[in-house]
Amino acid sequence: YVSFFTIRMILTLKGYRYIAAFVSMIEIIIYVVGLGLVLDNLNHIQNIIAYAVGYGIGVIVGMKLEEKLALGYITVNVITKEYDKDLPKQLRDSGYGVTSWAANGLEGDRMALQILTPRKYELKLYQKIKELDPKAFIIAYEPKTIYGGFWVKSVKKGKLKHE
Repeated sequence: YVSFFTIRMILTLKGYRYIAAFVSMIEIIIYVVGLGLVLDNLNHIQNIIAYAVGYGIGVIVGMKLEEKLALGYITVNVITKEYDKDLPKQLRDSGYGVTSWAANGLEGDRMALQILTPRKYELKLYQKIKELDPKAFIIAYEPKTIYGGFWVKSVKKGKLKHE
């Protein structure tokens, strides 16, 4: 049930309230049955230890499941090593939403990029950035709210193309 709890919390935080409510129903059924078994057998220490180990494994399994589901979006800020006017176009051609601007760092001209992508493409995006600029500085975070822009409409219609 801990795996379901972890998934439910993540779904709730990401705004998937109806799916989270459904997952919570499954979670509570497993919880009541499992807790009943433990409480009926408190006289054996191995049962308590097994419950504790199962609880810990449940947290890990829940986190792994969430990684596989990769719900939501990620915003990646990139600062290039060199100013490369073709880099944003190459990323856009791969289906990523990119906003770019000129920047200046300690060692000279740079390009700053802000890239929005579904989380399921996050690792592919990092790979693409490293391929195009191996010395790029990358910071990623999950945006809470996304509104407007042509790219969001494309994502919702499932029209993204990723290599």
